[in-house]
Amino acid sequence: MKQNDVILQSVTRVAVVIILTFSIYLFMNGHHHPGGGFVGGLSTAAAIVLMYLSFGIEKVRENIRMDFKKLAAIGVLIAVGTGMTAVIFGKPFLTQAFDHFDLPIFGDTELASALIFDTGVALAVIGTAVNIILSISEDR
Repeated sequence: MKQNDVILQSVTRVAVVIILTFSIYLFMNGHHHPGGGFVGGLSTAAAIVLMYLSFGIEKVRENIRMDFKKLAAIGVLIAVGTGMTAVIFGKPFLTQAFDHFDLPIFGDTELASALIFDTGVALAVIGTAVNIILSISEDR
């Protein structure tokens, strides 16, 4: 007999949007305030795991066709590549570079290499956390 999880699935739809919005906020403010790639990636992984718990692994895999092992590897490569870029230019590993740009809609905007590093960290954390949860769920 199949359980009727209408309330859980309805609440999950709203909660996932809120969690992902907060994840983006944490990620974008990470190089100026507490947060960044690790916490943003971890909260994104929590939203994905919540969807797995509410809708089932098979249904979510139909809609999110992603290999989380590859995602983690790509994230690590981006993070290490960002650090090595500084070495190529004769600076210490992970030296940050930044500049201000006048973007059409956003106005004066600071763009920093820390954002690229945080992107790599976030992808690595999302891939690793979701992969661990999926591995644990398969061992039951």
